Formats: sequence, structure tokens, C-alpha cells
Amino acid sequence: MIRTLAKSIRQYKLSSILAAVFVIGEVIMEVMVTFLMSKMIDEGFSSENLDYVLRIGAGMLIMTVLGLTFGLLSARFAAVASGGLARNLRKDIFYNIQDFSFQNIDKFSSASLVTRMTTDITNVQMAYMMIIRLLVRAPIMMIFSLIMAFILSPRLSLVFVIAIPALAVVLIFIIRSAHGYFTKLFKRYDHLNAVVQENLAGIRTVKAFVRESHEVDKFKVNSERILQLSKSAEKRIILMTPCMFAAVFGCILFFCTAGSNMIVSETLTTGALMSLITYSVQILSSLMMASMVLVMVVMARSSGERIAEVLTEKSTLHNQEDPDFDIPDGSIVFDHVSFSYTGDKSKEVLRDVNLKIRSGETVGIIGGTGSAKSTLVNLIPRLYDVTEGALYIGGKDVRTYDLKTLRDAVSVVLQKNVLFSGTISSNLRWGNKNATQEEIKHAADLAQASEFVERFPKKYETAIDQGGTNVSGGQKQRLCIARALLKKPKILILDDSTSAVDTKTDALIRKAFAEEIPDTTKIIIAQRISSVEHADKILVMDDGVITAVGTHEELLKSSSIYREIYESQQKGGTEDE
Repeated sequence: MIRTLAKSIRQYKLSSILAAVFVIGEVIMEVMVTFLMSKMIDEGFSSENLDYVLRIGAGMLIMTVLGLTFGLLSARFAAVASGGLARNLRKDIFYNIQDFSFQNIDKFSSASLVTRMTTDITNVQMAYMMIIRLLVRAPIMMIFSLIMAFILSPRLSLVFVIAIPALAVVLIFIIRSAHGYFTKLFKRYDHLNAVVQENLAGIRTVKAFVRESHEVDKFKVNSERILQLSKSAEKRIILMTPCMFAAVFGCILFFCTAGSNMIVSETLTTGALMSLITYSVQILSSLMMASMVLVMVVMARSSGERIAEVLTEKSTLHNQEDPDFDIPDGSIVFDHVSFSYTGDKSKEVLRDVNLKIRSGETVGIIGGTGSAKSTLVNLIPRLYDVTEGALYIGGKDVRTYDLKTLRDAVSVVLQKNVLFSGTISSNLRWGNKNATQEEIKHAADLAQASEFVERFPKKYETAIDQGGTNVSGGQKQRLCIARALLKKPKILILDDSTSAVDTKTDALIRKAFAEEIPDTTKIIIAQRISSVEHADKILVMDDGVITAVGTHEELLKSSSIYREIYESQQKGGTEDE
């Protein structure tokens, strides 16, 4: 994990090193100021040597200013380094997610990914800042203070041999007991984010069914669980402060008792005793400081592991060496194709599919919910790879093609239509970023979208809200079809993409396809038989298997499933009339 996260430091290595170097300088100045203070008391004030006091005082002032300067520089470089690490981690995670296959994305929930890119990275950022400042400062301060304490009084300084290990054991025990709660806490954050995200995405449904109170209760339950976990962790963490004060005051009490006797016997000076008390505070405070950093590191460890999990996740889909960049045509062949989302043969959702589609053909796919229609077409642009068998496009195995080339040649209008915030033009240019306004309008004409776009005051520069909430379902579908057409693909896949448009508009879209893009292979998944009845061939799917293939007339005679769907729709149409 540490090695994975460290790769994201990159250009901020120098800032990290300088932060640590200036911390060391700051510590040295603080330790020397304390040492000079004992000299001033013992050799200046005691002998009433004003000149010596002024010289030592000037030295202490210079060291104080230097210590302050080093501290400010250390803080600045630490902030730059930790902020840079957070920036690089977000960038690296986001870029890595862009390369994920659908199989990789299925492994992580969107709420979990959001938490990892926000809360988890913030925890790692804070921990890194504390590591390069406080975790460097604490041991250096402890070491230098111990050295100076032993120089002043080896006998009294032996108390640290007992106090430091005892306090360290107690702090480690506290930290280890809190770690489990922090791990559970971040998982609960994921769940809370999922609840909030689901609520915001479906707020219209929530209000339509008057389920606000139910959603509030769900939020309360998750928030309460987070509160309880936080309290359980904090109850253990707060024990560190009284333990540290007990050790500090114990050492001070020992120094005052034993030191006063040594002053009376003239084996210890007053200045040395005062410096020893200061060093005891610095040593034990440094240990406390290190423990607090370790607490943050424990919290960040859970976050770091979750971040590293995303960074080390590699796409299950990748180009082979020397990929093919030429796709001759839009012909498709499924050769004994089987597919399982988990790779488990016993859980296959497609089984032994054999199918040949000529370039330019229009193919309809009909089947019940869960018959694996969408899964079948998702294999064509390699959103998933086949588990068994082979899939050929243009006479070549899809795995031999460059992924970008393949997906540029295949336009998919998915079941869930997505528009992004921006204008209608910017959304359509997802299909072709260099498309002219005439090409955009032509694609909109083919998708029967221009008739409503032209009614908007700003036409193609009309703003689209996030998720396309300011256009209807049918309008959204038509814009998504226009976007797909702008790619000028060799294969066009419509996954139930005209379900929200009326039958007249659906017919006009199919007519435009037949007249304008005759050489493009068109695969249409639909629930309405009227959407596919004029296709060159129609596939009937049931439970991951193609049960029948033929034209509309042929299937009415040969397929009981197709005939049952047709008759139910015909009956429904008659009753509506």
C-alpha cells in the first residue's frame, strides 16, 4: 500500500524532503534555546555577569527567530507536498477508473468510489502532512532532548528509561484497540454515501410516493451508527492525554524532589534543573505527538488501503500486442459464445450462442426481462469479454482490435440514457467532437430530435441540466440516438432506446435508418414487436439462449414465444382503441 501511494508523490518529493529538513532545523533551535537558558541562569544571573547574559540572550533570540523561520518554511513545504499528493491521488484514481471495464466498475459501488476520492484522500493528505512534520519532529526532538538531558544530569535522566517505554506501551495498546473501529467507520461512510446518492438520484420518486419520512429514517440509522463508531474510537483515543500528563507530571515531580536535594548538595545547578524539567516536557510531549500522528496514520491506513485497492485495480480488458486498427465492415459472428459475469461456468447468463449477421443488416432482438439481450450486445464493443467461444467483427476476433478503434466503430445507445450538463450541441459532440453544426443537425433529423430542439429559444445551445432532467424521457432517447449517429459507426446498437417515444416517431427513426445509413449494421433491442417486425432477421431470446431466428412472418409460425408476445401486444392495442 505505502509503495502504491508513494508513487503519487512524484514532483512533490523535493517539498517533502525540505519540509523534513526544516523541521530538524526547528528542533535543533528549540533544544539549543533551552540549553542556553540553563547557561544564562547558572553563569549569567548567578554571577551577575550582565555582559554574558546579553550575549546569551542575543544568541537565544537569533535561535528563536531561526526556529520560527524554519517552522514556517516546514509548514509551507509540508502543505505543498501533502496537497500535491492529494491532487495526484485524485488524478491517478480518476484516470485509472476511466480505463476500467464494466467488470471492474461492477466491483466498486459509485458511492464507495466517491468516498475514496474525497474522505479517504483527505485522511491520507492530513496523515502525510503530519508524517513529514510531526513524525519527523517528534523522534528528533526526543533524541536531541535526551542527549542534552543526559549531558546536564545522567543520574536524573535515567527516569526517562522507565517513563518512555511505559508510556509507549500504553499508547500502542490504545491505538491498536481503536484501529478496528476506524476500519468499520469508513465502511459505514460508504453506506451512508450510497443512501444519500440514491435519495438524491431518485428524489422525484421519493416525493411521488411520499416516502420522505422513510428516507429520513434510513439516514438517521446510518448516521447514528457512524456516531456510535466514532464515539467508541474516540473513547479510546482520549485516554492518551491523561496518560501523557501522568507521565509528564510524574517526571516533573521526580525532578523537583530529587533535583532540589542535588541543588542543596551542589551536584546540580538551578539552571540545569529548569532545563531538565523543560526537556522532560519536550521528550514526553514528543512521544504524545508521535502517538497522535500514529492515530492519524491508523485512520489513514484504512483509507490508504481503500485508495490503493482502486489504484492497483487493472482493467480486465486490454489491447494485445500490435493490435489491429482496421475494421473492414460491420459483419458480426458469435461462435459458440458463452458468458458469465463472475467467470463461473455454473452462473453463465449466455450459453453457446451461434449467430451470423451480415454487414448492413438490421437485426431485431425480442425477449423477456432477464433473457440476456443487453448482455449479448455488450459483448460487441468489448464492454465485457466472452467467457467461452469467440466473437468476430469484420471477420476478425474483437480481442485483436485496438479498443478505441473498436468502440469508435460501434455506437451503443444503452438502456439507461445519460446526458451530461452542458448544451445540446456539447452533448451531441460526444459522438464526434469535431462535428460541424450541419452534421449535428443532420444527426438530430435522423433521430427525429430536431423537431423539438428547434422549438427551444436557444435551439442547439439550450442548456441541459445534469442527468438531462429538463428534457422528457423520449427527448432524451432521441438525443442519445443522434449522439450515436454522429460517430458514423459501422455497427449501431439500440438497447431498448425507443421505448419512451411514440410508435409514429419510432417508425420515422427506423425509416431514416434504412434510407440514410443502409451500410451500417443495426441491432435493435425492443419490447414492442412493431419496432423490429421490419428487420431483416429477428432473434428471440429466453434465459440466455437464442430460441429462434427469422423474419416476422417466419417467427409467427415457428416461435411460440414470439407469437405469444405478438398476440398480447395486438390484443392490448385493440383494447386501447
